[in-house]
Amino acid sequence: MAAFLLLRRQVGGALPRLQQPYARLSTAAARQDTLDAGCTGSKEDRGNKNRWRELPPFAPLDITAAARAILRGKGGEAEETSSSTAIRWVRRCCPDLPASLVQKLFRLRKVKKNALTAETSSTDASAEQFQLKRVSAKDYLLPGDTLFLPVNIQESSVAEKTRKFDNRNEIDFLRSLEIYKDKAIIVINKPPGMPVQGGVGIKNSIDVLAPMFEENSSEAPRLVHRLDRDCSGVLVLGRTQLSASILHAIFREKTADALADGTQQVLQRKYVALVIGTPRHSKGLLSAPLAKVLLQDGKSERLTVKAGPNTTSVQDALTEYRVIESCPQGFTWLELFPLTGRKHQLRVHCAEVLGTPIVGDYKYGRQAHQNWSPLPAPQAIEEELLKKRRLPFGLVLGGGSVVEEQPQLHLHCKQMVLPDISAAVQGLQSEDADRDFSDLEKLSFVAPLPQHMRLSWEVLKSVNK
Repeated sequence: MAAFLLLRRQVGGALPRLQQPYARLSTAAARQDTLDAGCTGSKEDRGNKNRWRELPPFAPLDITAAARAILRGKGGEAEETSSSTAIRWVRRCCPDLPASLVQKLFRLRKVKKNALTAETSSTDASAEQFQLKRVSAKDYLLPGDTLFLPVNIQESSVAEKTRKFDNRNEIDFLRSLEIYKDKAIIVINKPPGMPVQGGVGIKNSIDVLAPMFEENSSEAPRLVHRLDRDCSGVLVLGRTQLSASILHAIFREKTADALADGTQQVLQRKYVALVIGTPRHSKGLLSAPLAKVLLQDGKSERLTVKAGPNTTSVQDALTEYRVIESCPQGFTWLELFPLTGRKHQLRVHCAEVLGTPIVGDYKYGRQAHQNWSPLPAPQAIEEELLKKRRLPFGLVLGGGSVVEEQPQLHLHCKQMVLPDISAAVQGLQSEDADRDFSDLEKLSFVAPLPQHMRLSWEVLKSVNK
């Protein structure tokens, strides 16, 4: 912790400003004129037409060291602070800007860095003179270095968001998904069918729609982990650049700790799944490395348990499981606890290790669904569960249960336990050298099952009676 506090004093308290990626320049016209006149770039750069936005001063906080201390409930032990290149700092402070645009700004030499000099005025008082000079993408920053971007980059981005997010029904729907919100994070219950990230053919995704969770904020919430498109449940977003960076590191370090000794308990996730078949044992630990397999001459890919020389990118993966209830129709409800965070980990472990693919998983359980027969819906089932209605963004509420010809994926992140990130951020920014992360409160978030899984539960329960 001493290292963090020492660094904070060195940069003059710049760390709290990390929560304001586009901190405004002083409203005083004199300083803006100084920036324009003092710029060492082209005549166009020096003109009033091209204004500048100031990014937070570079403060090389070792996020990984902070995440380890939070995960292990210890103080912030001293570790060397990390350096950063100019392009990495811009990407970190401006996650809403496409990587291609950031690279173009550096190629066109549109990114500037402050050059602070001291001059003696006519009254023999020391005056600070700000000048801007070009900076390359690979230049390393020193504590306190400040980067500037053309202001029209931000204004065009804000204008585009304002035009795109003007549908009140869509905004109200997204905010109805919120489970929890504080200064550092937003937790939502992601509906099935909504992608987390954009891609080919994807118009709306959580990362694109994230600004709709905020009002009158210069920052959009940021993704810190992933859920598959057809998976539902607890999804956490960081509300600030600093909280998002810490959460990224916590999720990453959780996997490292699980592979090292498996004792980390601060970050916990519990999923509920309905699978086809019954596991041989009622509970256990699945330790099976996952590897990527390229299909159709590299046009597509899937993950599998490490099987042979044609597999690439092998990653160790650990999952604990427990049987909740076995049904006579050949289905089983499971609780799944991923100790590592690998892509499609739960789906592959269920299908290839337990031999019980998840209902609705046609990628890893295609063969098991070839002879699928829907179950009849009992008359005693609540009629509301059988209704279907359309939601914003092309989503549909209802349908996809075990009474359907083509069920949806029955995988839901039911619960997540996290350390109080807001308190952790305050601890990192405080002057208390004895800050101990062992007293951080654990926050538990629970998301109710989606309608198609609730209906499947009621159908299978009614048949068991």
